Amino acid sequence: MAKKLVGTMKLQVKAGQANPSPPVGPALGQRGINIMEFCKAFNAKTADLEPGAPCPTVISYYQDKSFTMDIKTPPASYYLKKAAKINSGAKLPSRETVGTVTAKQVREIAEAKMADLSANDVDQAMKIILGSARSMGIEVK
Repeated sequence: MAKKLVGTMKLQVKAGQANPSPPVGPALGQRGINIMEFCKAFNAKTADLEPGAPCPTVISYYQDKSFTMDIKTPPASYYLKKAAKINSGAKLPSRETVGTVTAKQVREIAEAKMADLSANDVDQAMKIILGSARSMGIEVK
């Protein structure tokens, strides 16, 4: 017999740094999910990622208190800020430029994000990343 799905939730947790403190603990606890089991499983799955990278995670939890998680790649903005060596995007994106990235860096970001993007090939994924860069005030050279 299949498990009965109770619901899903989305969290953004830093890679390798899941712990029972807020916001993770309370969000899981009120849904009856074993917090320590989630933290151990999440930290084990994200051990190969860069520590501290924000990982969007979709958690499906079931009636028998079990859960499954789908960990996505970090957001494009995280990669773009890292490549441009900036802390935040522009306050007025169309009027000011806060940093620059190269086309090669955009291709690397697109290849890393390919699994989570709705693109058929790397060139289309690069266009998505270029749009994100433009909206952050990052110039592509």
